[in-house]
Amino acid sequence: MTLKTSPIYQEGKKLLQLAIPLASAQVAQSLIGFVDTLMMGRLGATTLAAGGLASITFMTLTSVVGAVIMAVTPLIAEADGAQKKHRVATITSQGFHLVIILTIPSAIIIANLDRLLLAMGQDPVTIALADTYLDIMAWGCFPILGFMLLRGVASGLSHARPLMLIVMGGTISNIVGNYVLAFGKFGFPHLEIAGLAIASVITFWLMFLALVVYLIRHPRLKSYRLFAQLGQFQPVIFFKLIRLGTPIGIFIALESGLFAVVTYFMGALGTETLAAHQIVLQTIVIIFMIPLGISYATSIRVGQALGKDDLVGIQQAAGLSIAWGLVFNLVIAIAISIFPQLVIGLYLDINDPANLAVMKMAVPMLTIGVVALILDGMQKIIYGALQGLQDTQIPVLLSIPAFWGIGLTTGYILGFNYGMGGKGLWIGQSLGLAIAASLFLIRLLQIFHRLKFKAITIINNTK
Repeated sequence: MTLKTSPIYQEGKKLLQLAIPLASAQVAQSLIGFVDTLMMGRLGATTLAAGGLASITFMTLTSVVGAVIMAVTPLIAEADGAQKKHRVATITSQGFHLVIILTIPSAIIIANLDRLLLAMGQDPVTIALADTYLDIMAWGCFPILGFMLLRGVASGLSHARPLMLIVMGGTISNIVGNYVLAFGKFGFPHLEIAGLAIASVITFWLMFLALVVYLIRHPRLKSYRLFAQLGQFQPVIFFKLIRLGTPIGIFIALESGLFAVVTYFMGALGTETLAAHQIVLQTIVIIFMIPLGISYATSIRVGQALGKDDLVGIQQAAGLSIAWGLVFNLVIAIAISIFPQLVIGLYLDINDPANLAVMKMAVPMLTIGVVALILDGMQKIIYGALQGLQDTQIPVLLSIPAFWGIGLTTGYILGFNYGMGGKGLWIGQSLGLAIAASLFLIRLLQIFHRLKFKAITIINNTK
C-alpha cells in the first residue's frame, strides 16, 4: 500500500476538499462584518463602538436561530452516505418550513433591541446609532437564514466549492455597497451606518438567490429534486430537525451569548474599552472562520461515515480535523502575538493621538484573544464531530457550566472586582473555552468507545 492509496490519505484528501472551500466561504462571509467594521472605524470611534455592538447583536441572534437550521447538514450527510436521495429532498423542504417559522420572531426582536441595550447600561448615543443599523438589518433575516439552510444542503452533499464562490461574490458586493452608500459616492446619499446596513441586506439576498439558482440548475443535483416537496409538510422529519437542531441552537446561544454579554460588559466599561474589544473580537472572528470551516467539514465527513456504519472513517475524520485545526491556530496565534500593532492599524490610525488609549487597551486584549482562538477552535472542531454523530444534547449540558458558570463569572470578577477591565473579561472567556474543549473531547472518546463496543458485539453475534 502506497501513501496515496492509504485510507488516512484518502480521508485527508476528501476532508480537505470540503474544508478548504468551506473555510474559504466562512472567511469571505466574515469579511462582510470585517469590512463593515473597517468602514465604521473610518466614520469615527463612536460609530465603531455602536456599529460593533449592533453587528455582534445581529450576528449573535441570527447565528443562534441559524444553528437550529444547521441540523440539516448532518441529516443530509447521513442520508447521502446511505444513498437516500428522496430523504435529502424531504429534509430540504422541511428546512424551508423551519426558516419561515423562525424568520418572523427573529426580525421582530432585532428591530426592537434598543430597549434591551438601554437596560444594559449602554450610552444613549451608541444606542441611537446601533438602533438605526438593526432596524435595517431586520430585513436581512430571511435571506441569511435561507442561505444557512441551503449552505447546509449543498455542503452535506459535498458541493462546497460553489459556496466559496458565491460568498466571495457577496463579499465584493458588500465592499462596493459599503463604499458607495456609507460615504455617498457616485451620486448616492451619504448614509454612514445606515448605508452599511443596507449594503449588507442587499448582499444577503444576492447570496441566497445565487445559491437557489445553483441548486436548481446543477446537473448532478437535479436528480435529488431538492425543491419538489416544498408544499408538503412531513412532521416526522420536521420534528427531527427541531429535536436535533434545538440543542445546536442552545449551544450556539450559550457560546455566542457569552461573547455578546462580554461585549455589553465592555460597553459598560466605556466607549474606548468597547472599541478596543471590537478590534480584537473582529480579528479573532475572521481567523476563527478557518477552524469553523474545518468543523463543518468534520461534521459532514463524520455524518457520511455514520450513514455507512464506518467506525474507522468516523475516527479518521475527527482525528485529522483536530490535528489540522490545532496546527493552524498555533501558527496564526504566534504571528499575531509578534505583530499586534499591524493588526490594530487595520482598524485605527495608530499615529493619531486620539486613538492612543484604544490602542493601549487593544494590545493586551489581542494577546489574550489569540489564546482564546486556539481553545475555541479546538472545542468547535470537536463539537463538529459530535454534531456529525448527531450527539447534540449532552454537549449543551456540558457547555453551560463551562461558558456561563466558569467563563463569564471568572471574567466578571477579574474585569470588575479586580480592576483588570477588558483583559479580565477576555481571560474569563478563554478559561470557559478551555474547559468546554476538554469536556467535549472526553465525550467524543466515550462515543468512540461505545461505537467500537457495539461493532464488536455485532461481529461476535454473527459468528
